[in-house]
Amino acid sequence: MKQEKMLYLETFGCQMNVSDSEKIVALMKGIGYGRTEDPRQADLILLNTCSIRAKAEQRVYGHLGKFKSIKSRNPRLIIGVGGCVAQQEGERLLQKAPFVNLVFGTHNIHLLQEMVSGAERGERRIETDFIDDEKRFDLFPATDVEAGVTRFVTVMQGCDNFCSYCIVPHVRGREISRSAAKIVEEIRALAAAGVTEVTLLGQNVNSYGRGGADEPDFPGLLRMVAEVDGIERIRFTTSHPKDLSDTLVYCFSQINKLAPHIHLPAQSGSDRILKAMNRGYTRTEYLRKVALLKQACPEIQITGDIIVGFPGEDEAAFAETLTLLDEVGYADLFSFVYSPRPGTQAAELEDSTEYAVKQQRLDRLQQKQKRSTLELNRSLVGTVQQVLVEGASSTGDCLFGRTGGNRGTLLDGAPSLAGKVIPVRIVEGLQTLLKGEVLH
Repeated sequence: MKQEKMLYLETFGCQMNVSDSEKIVALMKGIGYGRTEDPRQADLILLNTCSIRAKAEQRVYGHLGKFKSIKSRNPRLIIGVGGCVAQQEGERLLQKAPFVNLVFGTHNIHLLQEMVSGAERGERRIETDFIDDEKRFDLFPATDVEAGVTRFVTVMQGCDNFCSYCIVPHVRGREISRSAAKIVEEIRALAAAGVTEVTLLGQNVNSYGRGGADEPDFPGLLRMVAEVDGIERIRFTTSHPKDLSDTLVYCFSQINKLAPHIHLPAQSGSDRILKAMNRGYTRTEYLRKVALLKQACPEIQITGDIIVGFPGEDEAAFAETLTLLDEVGYADLFSFVYSPRPGTQAAELEDSTEYAVKQQRLDRLQQKQKRSTLELNRSLVGTVQQVLVEGASSTGDCLFGRTGGNRGTLLDGAPSLAGKVIPVRIVEGLQTLLKGEVLH
């Protein structure tokens, strides 16, 4: 019997990359590669990369350096780099790391089987062309339909907003929506395999369906997905505030399966900085949409992103961001110091603020949000939350699930509860988790 070849795969970055990695695993399985968690046991090492932050390229080259010594002991080892850094760096990757066999961009995963087969014959290859029409989705490799509780489902890719700091349109391409019929078909198959919750993915899901003949808009797609038997909870990410319609907001009060949680990145609380970022909305407009969301769904949990230290941000602009946190009442925030990305408009802006000042501001913001998150978690003590049990906790001594508002929750119970949405009384609110007891 022929021995199975082994794949070691590292994934960096967003949920879209996680989804892409699922497709990579399915493709490699199709040509005889199983999975290993030990790169020393691998016949094929793939990195699925992210370039949203500065120094992402250095991080990738640092990881590749670790694998170079493995390849020196195993010359037949194939090393490949995909994702956003691959899209951005292209040919430079092969020049800087001559031991790399293949580079594949964000639109080229479908070519991976033939690229790896070619590498097995000693070929080096790079594929980074964009496919800017719906054919991109026809080339999507199907992921294995395995039993599980939650899955990501890509509904669109790319972005047309061109925020001045953002590299996504440059490495993911323009907005393309996937056929609603194919999305629903995939979700039906997942439900039949036991999946209970789906998260609809896109760089800007609010723009789903625009320009597509006979296709629904995003609220229409949500209603179609909600009709799939077996799916009990629906989430989506990410939403650009500029494109968050009132119709989508009202879905939170009209679609019972839609989880009461939205990720709505503000990036700044200053109108001057928002304009420099080319975000397309003001602070007042953002807060109006937050108010509508809370009106439509009083229990909704809002998370977001904040960039600290954008060029031109002074202490007054930063203070406006701090007060935004108070007005919104975020459940959680992803926050980070601004990173100039090559090819973006913001990379050309003058930036006179010292990095130490930016880091100090970030620390202040994160400490403020940390207090707010703990206060929120503690406020849930005594309430009954509908928790989707995902399975065993990371320590294995109890179960782990998530509330509708996306709060991670630990609870005792039988493993057979996995995949079920059950009522749980919250008994303790910690910094990052809730603890609860199952109501029988």
